[in-house]
Amino acid sequence: MPTKHVSTSEAPAPIGPYSQGVISGGLLFCSGQIGLDPGTGEMVEGGVEAEAERVFENLVAVLSEAKMGLGNVVKTTVYLADMADFAAMNDVYARYLGQRAPARTTIQAGALPKGARVEIDVVAAF
Repeated sequence: MPTKHVSTSEAPAPIGPYSQGVISGGLLFCSGQIGLDPGTGEMVEGGVEAEAERVFENLVAVLSEAKMGLGNVVKTTVYLADMADFAAMNDVYARYLGQRAPARTTIQAGALPKGARVEIDVVAAF
């Protein structure tokens, strides 16, 4: 099955050997995003809420590059450094995806890149 890689300067450049997104079989698989500012490459300040907002802006940029939007998202995976941040993350999540209600998994991870408090990846369908 042919694949197409998605890349945009509007989201942080990968910090490892992976793509921001890959299109295959009518789906876009977006790599996990953390609260990195694409302009500075630094983590945003302000806690899990600010990080989650930046995460969604990064994801929107990757989706947009693939000519998609949040309405195309069918599955998300949320990784939290501390499950105590669930309510704060969920408030931001609801602003971006609450009306769409994609399938979701939320887990507490032992640690996230660059000391992030939240990382989210999505799968979107054309």
